[in-house]
Amino acid sequence: MNRKKVAILISGRGSNMATLIDAAKAPDYPAEIVGVLSNRAAAPGLAVAADHGIATASLAQSKFLTREMFEDTMTQVLESWETDYICLAGFMRILGADFVNHWQGRMVNIHPSLLPAYRGLDTHERALADGATEHGCTVHFVTPGLDEGPAILQARVPVLAEDNVETLAARVLVEEHRIYPEALRMLAAGEVRF
Repeated sequence: MNRKKVAILISGRGSNMATLIDAAKAPDYPAEIVGVLSNRAAAPGLAVAADHGIATASLAQSKFLTREMFEDTMTQVLESWETDYICLAGFMRILGADFVNHWQGRMVNIHPSLLPAYRGLDTHERALADGATEHGCTVHFVTPGLDEGPAILQARVPVLAEDNVETLAARVLVEEHRIYPEALRMLAAGEVRF
């Protein structure tokens, strides 16, 4: 099998990254994780990736004069890993249009809401404040508009009367860990395309 090479972009602990790494250990999984890049050198997920023998890199945007220079350097690192696809897993930077367009159709994200509802941050707080009866997560293609790309998979969870931000976020995270590896499998196997 010709496995697709996948790089993961993180900013923190990388719990979704870890589920993708675990999924890719299966011999029949159509993707392999070849690198993990973070915009924060102290991101705990980098150590997790290194423990699995996966290449890691960190680049701080503050070290570059412009966002374009930062993103050009990111692309150089990703291309050095011969990356076919990029998975964003808690990468807390808005990416510029040039970078997004360069990777168009080859970059996906997991977002903690049922898009198009609750684009951006604080999704659980906003769902609770609105009295939403259901919430969830979406794996989608990345486009220049924030959380606007076409959805690949979604998972729904009920919002319970006793929910707070932490309990709702925990239930959504379980679903994120379930659908992200499946969405990447579909993408790498050619079952879905932009």
